Amino acid sequence: MSEKKMTSSRKHHLKSLMLGIAKSLLEKETAQVAADKAAHLEQHCPALSLPGSVQELQELCKKLHQTIDKADEERYDTQAKVHKADKEIEDLKIKVQDLKGKFKKPTLRKVRMSADQMLQALLGSKHKVSLDLRANLKQVKKEVKEEATDVGDWRKNIEDRTDRKKMFETEG
Repeated sequence: MSEKKMTSSRKHHLKSLMLGIAKSLLEKETAQVAADKAAHLEQHCPALSLPGSVQELQELCKKLHQTIDKADEERYDTQAKVHKADKEIEDLKIKVQDLKGKFKKPTLRKVRMSADQMLQALLGSKHKVSLDLRANLKQVKKEVKEEATDVGDWRKNIEDRTDRKKMFETEG
């Protein structure tokens, strides 16, 4: 260990120095806050000029009481309005809960519809569109095939197959 450990007396001495500095800083800060507060009050709140006679003081007190009474009446009125509105909100919430309970959603069923019925449901009854999907399919004509009595004639079988292949290629 190349680092030297600090002795406990040295630690206590440094701690006491730090605490002393912090205490002096806190005292300065509280004094500064008090001075700032006094300066702010002095700047924004002028000194109260009280009238000299008792009668003038009583009139000032009456005016102050009247303004306090007006403020109290307004506060009471607004409290009553808020209380009434809260009561209405609670009643409406209860009504909504009751209505939710009355109307139950029906279970949905699987419905089979044809393409024409789906289009009619989507477009409405005014538009009449018939969709015949089978009309677009290719129609293959069945030819009456002459059955070959001679099985050994392989050329005829190949010609039949090429004719059939040509028939599908020309339609496509």
